Amino acid sequence: MAELITQNFDAAEYLTTPDLVREYLQACLDEGDLDFFIQALGDAARSEGMSKIAKEAGLGRESLYKAFGKGKHPRFETVYKVLNALDMRIRIE
Repeated sequence: MAELITQNFDAAEYLTTPDLVREYLQACLDEGDLDFFIQALGDAARSEGMSKIAKEAGLGRESLYKAFGKGKHPRFETVYKVLNALDMRIRIE
């Protein structure tokens, strides 16, 4: 019998342009699940490089990894800084 080999999916590997990141984050936000959006924001940060995002956001790399870990709830300030580091803005409509 053949052995089944699986890989974990990592969205960060597919977020290769700012437009893809923007569309991904918007789609995840539209789902209305905050935990899902936070996970997506972590994916987006990893796609750009956590060290780069941490530096631009004025945060520590390790603390950024922890803030966007599974089941975590980062402070709004952290979310805002990461979005800015990704050159994204929050808009109220």
